[in-house]
Amino acid sequence: MRESAEKGQGAAVKRIGLTGSIGMGKSTTAKMFAAQGVPVHDADAVVHRLYGKGGAAVEPVGAAFPGTVRDGAIDRAALRAQVVGDDAAMKRLEAIVHPLVRAEEEAFLQQAQIDGAPFVLFDIPLLYETGGDSRMDAVVVVTAPADEQRRRVLERGTMSEAEFETILARQVPDAEKRRRARFIVDTGNGMDAARRQVRRIVGEIESTAG
Repeated sequence: MRESAEKGQGAAVKRIGLTGSIGMGKSTTAKMFAAQGVPVHDADAVVHRLYGKGGAAVEPVGAAFPGTVRDGAIDRAALRAQVVGDDAAMKRLEAIVHPLVRAEEEAFLQQAQIDGAPFVLFDIPLLYETGGDSRMDAVVVVTAPADEQRRRVLERGTMSEAEFETILARQVPDAEKRRRARFIVDTGNGMDAARRQVRRIVGEIESTAG
């Protein structure tokens, strides 16, 4: 799916996207891949770093959205207040942040090339929603039954059922994600079963890499 091979010696590193709707167990699954020795790039962690004190996004975001910088870092609550529900504001924010995230991705990929990794995993929550799947060689979708998903999210105690439904409405439906995925990890049968699925996927990708 990528247009060209990456720079560096040896075969191009395969890009594998990891995604899944809220409450499906994506972050836990990413750790399973990391435990198998797969380099994992966490898009959320990158954004947190970019928004943190001294981060590359602080100055441009602060200039575009006055009042969002506190103590040298982006106040995420203040930023959300300015962009949520405002499509034009969200597009301005994405125009600033997405290129910075992509630059981090490329640096990560180049290092993986130097290290000789056969493939890397890009943990991106809104992979399909942002069209990021077009940059991947394959996509792994993490899934679970809808009732289990709901139970996990609401048991966290960090959001109401209405907030959960609002987030779901903004995400590509789980069934559509699964239809478009090359690989699926079902966490509904417990984490030991999920680990076995991850090991199988890692083995399959490694056997076709290079």
